[in-house]
Amino acid sequence: MSSISVLKRKRKNIKKKIYNKYRYKTAKTLIKKFKKLLLINKIDKKEKIQNLYKIYSIIDKLKKKRIIHLNKASRIKSKLSNLLNKY
Repeated sequence: MSSISVLKRKRKNIKKKIYNKYRYKTAKTLIKKFKKLLLINKIDKKEKIQNLYKIYSIIDKLKKKRIIHLNKASRIKSKLSNLLNKY
């Protein structure tokens, strides 16, 4: 028989998992939108850089909360900056 604290811990873990998944998915969709913006080329360089910095801050928050790994965060940021320089 499980104790009350074990059951509570399981409930908390499930909630936390759902929340983390939501944060990660929103970051991924923002990255996809940013890539589409780069391909359109109707937006000037300043706006592209501002969007990139917003994505950087989101990725850093995910890294801080350990939703994504340190190296993955830096890899994503590096790829995005290379894409920005390309277009």
